[in-house]
Amino acid sequence: MKSFLLFFAGSLLVVAVAAGNAGRLRAQTQTPAPAPAVAPAVAPAQAAAPAAPISYPKNPVKPTPESQAKAKSIYAIDCSMCHGDNGNGKTDLATSMSLTLADWTDPKSLENHEDGELFNVIRNGKGEKMPPEATGRATDSEVWNLVVYIRSFSKGQPAAAPAATPATADTH
Repeated sequence: MKSFLLFFAGSLLVVAVAAGNAGRLRAQTQTPAPAPAVAPAVAPAQAAAPAAPISYPKNPVKPTPESQAKAKSIYAIDCSMCHGDNGNGKTDLATSMSLTLADWTDPKSLENHEDGELFNVIRNGKGEKMPPEATGRATDSEVWNLVVYIRSFSKGQPAAAPAATPATADTH
């Protein structure tokens, strides 16, 4: 009786496995049904509320001569090939990639950008042509010091003069 129960249980197991495999085989050989057409999303009639301004963190580092020397080294290795040794953005590589980069020697170039915004661009990259500064290569503190170093390019530089507007003739 015991051997009959074992034979019966084994047979049930074989049948169950075979049925499961047959279902999977059928699912693999059937052609999938075409995806249902999805209507494109339509914007609501009301205008969307303006996005809240992004709040970036403040730069937490107090630069030291040593931290700025490290930032200068990181910049020379990872940034200067496109942004230039002095941060003016005029390099052969930038030109060959059809990039127009900000001139960081001009004080106005970064005046509307918070340190946290610059940190995010350096840390996460920008577009397809500026890779992120991977966490394993530079610590957050080093990236914050890199922001301070980049801002130093415009120190002592006069702000670029605004473009001259053509004078209008006085008809009086």
